[in-house]
Amino acid sequence: MSDKMWAGRFLKESDAMADDFNSSISFDSRMYRQDIEGSAAHAAMLGAKGIIPQAAADTIIDALGHIKDDIESGKLPIDPACEDIHMFVEAELTRRIGDAGKMLHTARSRNDQVALDLRMYLRDECAEAERLIDELIEAVLSQAKDNIYTIMPGYTHLQRAQPVTFAHYILAYAMMLLRDRSRIRDAVNRMNVSPLGACALAGTTYDIDRRATAEALGFGGVCLNSMDAVSDRDFCVELMSAFALTMAHLSRFSEELILWSSWEFGFVELDDAYTTGSSIMPQKKNSDMAELVRGKTGRVYGDLMAMLTVLKGLPLAYNKDMQEDKEAMFDSLDTVKKCLAIFAPMVRTMRVRRDAMSNAAQKGFINATDLADYLVRRGMPFRTAYKTVGRLVAKCIAEDKVLQTLTLEEYRQASPLFEDDVYQSIDLQTCVSRRISEGGTGPASVRAQIDYITEQLDK
Repeated sequence: MSDKMWAGRFLKESDAMADDFNSSISFDSRMYRQDIEGSAAHAAMLGAKGIIPQAAADTIIDALGHIKDDIESGKLPIDPACEDIHMFVEAELTRRIGDAGKMLHTARSRNDQVALDLRMYLRDECAEAERLIDELIEAVLSQAKDNIYTIMPGYTHLQRAQPVTFAHYILAYAMMLLRDRSRIRDAVNRMNVSPLGACALAGTTYDIDRRATAEALGFGGVCLNSMDAVSDRDFCVELMSAFALTMAHLSRFSEELILWSSWEFGFVELDDAYTTGSSIMPQKKNSDMAELVRGKTGRVYGDLMAMLTVLKGLPLAYNKDMQEDKEAMFDSLDTVKKCLAIFAPMVRTMRVRRDAMSNAAQKGFINATDLADYLVRRGMPFRTAYKTVGRLVAKCIAEDKVLQTLTLEEYRQASPLFEDDVYQSIDLQTCVSRRISEGGTGPASVRAQIDYITEQLDK
């Protein structure tokens, strides 16, 4: 008859196809370390409370340590025939130490065990995700520091709008990434409570010490309702939402890099290491890494929607539907980490083509607002100045000129307020340097932004 841990009530073997359909070890085996650490803390608590003999607890903890070492060294391969990683570890433990191993599951269910493992695993992995975000922010900072005075067009509606510096432009993405890191940290803080001891759904009759195991495993507290403890996957949704927004930011950044590295823009050149060629067109240099990041954003969005859909109609407490949490959660996590890992060196190594940015900035009348401000400073109401400059722009377009090439006589025909200093006022360097408001594109403001971001990285 079956050797399954849950066998006993059943009178016949489960169908082989049903076993395979039910199995989760192919994807939850990545949590072996957390499963073993959680089991060791549980055994220590059982021994300390006298629920199992202390000698048995010590034997269990020692054997679990050896199992962990053997898995990590490759000496003990994880058996794909086992139902899940929890059953694999417990079966191997019992095989090694006999009946003492069978005591481990006292006052515990797979329901609280899997919830524990998942929280611990995600907590560990989020630390790595944060590190990768920091690396990308540092890459952005490196480019920003080198381009505080590099002028380029800023855009609205993808139309040239006002002059900005490249540093100012890309620091916007550093700000987004700081928020992404903050959201992940917030999610981890809310996730960092232990469900262990909730058992199947109602707690246990044993006098366990849930706070001792929580403290031993680095949790900030315990889940205060046992039914919520085993059925809660809010932390998955919250993390996946944070990851989806991170991917939205990476996708927007990717779109910029794809546009900027095209012949039509020519603002940057991505390093050969992060581009590919064409099988038929020898001249091509494709921004495939950025395009893949943009494409993979959709799968992270899909993972979030899958998780929300799994949860939307579930009654309390645990339901097998919740096994579907892991593949979507792990895919979201893995995808974000891979995209961040490739993005940082891609940004760090790209070459900024300052001349192309400057040439583009000379066109498109992006100093028109500054020309209107010139008139305002001389007493003209802004709306009147706006219309005056609009007529000058129309004149330039009709005569294939730019504002810098209009003569002073042409300016004075539009308004007697114009003087010789108008040309200095609409010089692009002047336009940028005069933007002194906090958060703006002026050099002092950009340096302040760099300092702020640098300080945040140390927190």
